[in-house]
Amino acid sequence: MSRASRAPFPPDRRGVASSRATGAARAGGAGRAVTRTLTDDPLGGTVRRTVLPSGLRVLTEAIPTMRSVSFGIWVAVGSRDETGPQAGAAHFLEHLLFKGTNKRDALEISSSIEAVGGETNAFTTKEYTCYYARVLDEDLPLAIDVMCDLVADSVLAPADVETERGVILEEIAMHDDEPGDEVHDLFARAVYGDHPLGRLISGTEETVTPMSRRQIQSFYRRRYVAPQIVIAAAGNLDHAAVVKLVRQALRGTPLDTAPAAPAAHRSTGSAVRTKPATTVVEAKETEQAHVILGCPGIDRLDERRFALGVLNNVLGGGMSSRLFQEIREQRGLAYSVYSYASQYADSGLFAVYAGCAPGKVDEVLDLTRAELSRVAADGITADELARGKGMSKGSFVLGLEDTGSRMSRLAKGELLYGDLMPVDELLSRVDAVTLDDVNTLAGELLSRPMSLAVVGPFGAGDFTA
Repeated sequence: MSRASRAPFPPDRRGVASSRATGAARAGGAGRAVTRTLTDDPLGGTVRRTVLPSGLRVLTEAIPTMRSVSFGIWVAVGSRDETGPQAGAAHFLEHLLFKGTNKRDALEISSSIEAVGGETNAFTTKEYTCYYARVLDEDLPLAIDVMCDLVADSVLAPADVETERGVILEEIAMHDDEPGDEVHDLFARAVYGDHPLGRLISGTEETVTPMSRRQIQSFYRRRYVAPQIVIAAAGNLDHAAVVKLVRQALRGTPLDTAPAAPAAHRSTGSAVRTKPATTVVEAKETEQAHVILGCPGIDRLDERRFALGVLNNVLGGGMSSRLFQEIREQRGLAYSVYSYASQYADSGLFAVYAGCAPGKVDEVLDLTRAELSRVAADGITADELARGKGMSKGSFVLGLEDTGSRMSRLAKGELLYGDLMPVDELLSRVDAVTLDDVNTLAGELLSRPMSLAVVGPFGAGDFTA
C-alpha cells in the first residue's frame, strides 16, 4: 500500500461563489443532514456536499458519461499526529483495517470487491489516511458497504496485529534497501529533525516492534471519529443515493455518533521550526549515489503556491526543464534529476533530487547549485513562464479524466482547505501568475541555505554543508 500523495495545485480554502445551500446551515450537528451544491462546473461534474448529523461529510461529483466510480474514505490523521513512541501507528492501523470486521474477514473484504472486477487500496501520509475502492457504477453499493465497514468497525484481532507487524517490518526493511526512497526520508529528517514531519510514515523497527494492540486500538478510537472523516466519490452516481447508502452502512457502528460539527481543516498555527542547513550522509555500498539538495519551502495555503508550481516546472519539472537539460541531456551525468515541492499545513519543502554514479556527485551538485543561484539572481524568462504555466494547467486538466483524481480533489479540498476551487478559477489563478511573481519567489526561496542528503558509498566528511 502506497504511503505518499501529492497534488501540485490544490484547491483554495476560500469560498466558492457558485455554491447554493439546500439546508439550513453549513455545519452539521443540528440533528439532520445538510446538503449543498458546491459547483456545477462545465469542466467537471456537479459537486454536492452533505454534512451528516455526526459531523461526517460526504462529497460527490456526478459524471454521467463514465461507467465507473471511485469511492474514498479520508481521515484527517497521519504520521504527524503520533507521539514519538507511537511512530508508525497510523500506517500500522491502515494495514489492520483490511484484516477483518465484525461482519467480514480479510478474505471476504478483498474477494467481494475483486469478484466484481473492482480494486481497493489505502495509503498513509503525514497529514491524512485514505481508503479507497474503484468499481463499476452498478457495484457502488457494495463498495460503500465494504469500505465503510472496514473503516468504522475493524476488530483488530490480536493474531492479525502480529501478522501485520511482521509485514510492516518487512516493508521497513524493503524501504531501507531502496536508497532512492530512503534519501527523501533522510532529507526530511535533515530539515525537520525530531519534529513529526521529519519521521518515517511507516515508523521504525524500534517503534513498531513493541507497539501493542491496546495502543493501536486507542489510536483508532480516539482519532477515527466522524467529524474528522470525509467521504468522497466521483463517477456515474447519484448524490442522494450515495448519502443514503453511507448512512445505512454506518448505522450502529462507532461512527454513528451523537450530533457534532465537522472538524475544521488542520490549523496552520505558527510555522514549524526547521533545523539550520546541514549535510547528512547514509553510507551504503550502492552502485548509484542518491542526493537531495533543498530547503524549507512554503505551506499549502500560501498564495505563492501557484508561482511555486510554475517555478518548479521550469527548474526540474520535466524533460524541458533547466536541470534536466543541463545535467542529463547536455552532459549525461544522471539518469534521473528533478525538482519537487511538498506542502503541509504549516510548512513545506523545496528540493532537487538526482541519482548518478558516485564519481559524478560533485559535478552534479556543482551544476545544481549554480543553476539555483542563477535563477535566484536572474529569474526565469517569459518563454519559460509560459511553458511552466502550460505544464501546470495541462497536468491538472488531464487528471480530470480519471475518477480517482476527481475523487481525491474533492476530498483534499474539503479536508485540507475547507472548500473546493472550481476548475476555471484554478486555471485562472495559474494564468494570473506573472514573471515578477515567479522571480520574486525564486530570489527568496533559492537563496535560502540548503540542506544536503546523500545515500551512497561516502563518509560524513566527504561533503560540506
